[in-house]
Amino acid sequence: MQSKKVASKSPQRVIKKYPNRRLYDTDTSAYITLAEVKQLVIEGASFVVRDAKSGDDLTRSILLQIILEEEAGGAPMFTEQVLASIIRFYGQAVQGFMGPYLEKNIQAMTEVQAQLAEKAQTLTPEMWSHFMTMQSPMLQGLMGSYVEQSKNVFVQMQEQMQKNTEQVLGAFGLKRP
Repeated sequence: MQSKKVASKSPQRVIKKYPNRRLYDTDTSAYITLAEVKQLVIEGASFVVRDAKSGDDLTRSILLQIILEEEAGGAPMFTEQVLASIIRFYGQAVQGFMGPYLEKNIQAMTEVQAQLAEKAQTLTPEMWSHFMTMQSPMLQGLMGSYVEQSKNVFVQMQEQMQKNTEQVLGAFGLKRP
């Protein structure tokens, strides 16, 4: 009795990075470029980049490389001040909170963008012109929602930092006045 090998696609696409810096997509059995990995990100595909020899996860490194190329491409998203601020957060108490804070803000902004795109599909050029000439309550509501979500995340971050400070002070036998 022979056992049949059942082909099952992993829910997460695996891309192998070889020492020659080439990326191999195991789903398509072909080498791919960094631009094609960027396209996977844009499409929302679930993937992981692994070192072909060690199996180490290199996904963050590849994503950072894509960001670096985009930033060098002529229309950077981050100013020098923003990049310097991010660097200053490393090693500080706020470092652990900054990632989730930025992630939640980007998610909220993505939701606002999606809602605007959904509403824009039903607009004619005349309606769009009218929309742009008036203060739209819909836009105010969406932006207000984004600002409220951002404020809530910031308040949560502050509360968590306060709790952590109290725990550290408590460990040294100190209490806040």
